[in-house]
Amino acid sequence: MRTKGKGKSVIWWIAASLCAFFVKGLCGFANTLVFSTIMSFGLSNLNISPVELLLGYPTNMLLAWQERRRIDLKLCLPLAALVVLGSIPGMLLLKNADTGIIKLLFGIVIAGIGLEMLLRRQSEKKTKESRRMLALIGLLSGVLCGLYGIGALLGAYIGRVTQDSGAFRANICVVFFVENTLRIVLYTAAGILTTGMLLHALRLMPFMALGLYLGIKSRALLDERSVRKLVIIMLIISGLALIAAQI
Repeated sequence: MRTKGKGKSVIWWIAASLCAFFVKGLCGFANTLVFSTIMSFGLSNLNISPVELLLGYPTNMLLAWQERRRIDLKLCLPLAALVVLGSIPGMLLLKNADTGIIKLLFGIVIAGIGLEMLLRRQSEKKTKESRRMLALIGLLSGVLCGLYGIGALLGAYIGRVTQDSGAFRANICVVFFVENTLRIVLYTAAGILTTGMLLHALRLMPFMALGLYLGIKSRALLDERSVRKLVIIMLIISGLALIAAQI
């Protein structure tokens, strides 16, 4: 299976890797949304998700290790278990669903998450965890991760129950690392993840590493909230564009 669609050049893959993992290094999440949004106008998610998964896997390990003192096992382990449960039906949908419908849903998901993040009032006070909300967010996030690789629902929830960006990055990256490990196994067993995709991801690794490095270094130079708002607005516009393209 080819990992590069008709009419797509290597430049787009490189640009997606740099942009997505710059955001990952800066914020700790949203790399999949950025990567898939850039590439989805010409490719199926079946060809995008496995490559982005391989690129993102080591970044979650690195960022979780950097912020290891902020990890809250009572928060991230239950979420990881729920996400794993939801990933299985999500992966099956990815393999068997119509690509046009997937892209339409993908656009709706991007726009909806972006609007929720944009309109949600930011609070410096930690919100009390709800077991029901944790279960719902965990399962829905698992389906979205299995289908699209998207973890923004996790971001919306963990952002509410952690006190600062360091704790946010630590816990969300632990959940992503667990989910990514399972998804690599499932994608390989289902034939979604191929040798060609692995080689393609390896060629993009230097650009992923550069984007991640620049994002990490930019934390001290840029206003994180302003960057997040800009990314959210771009995601909303991209999601709406994908919806329009499928209608």
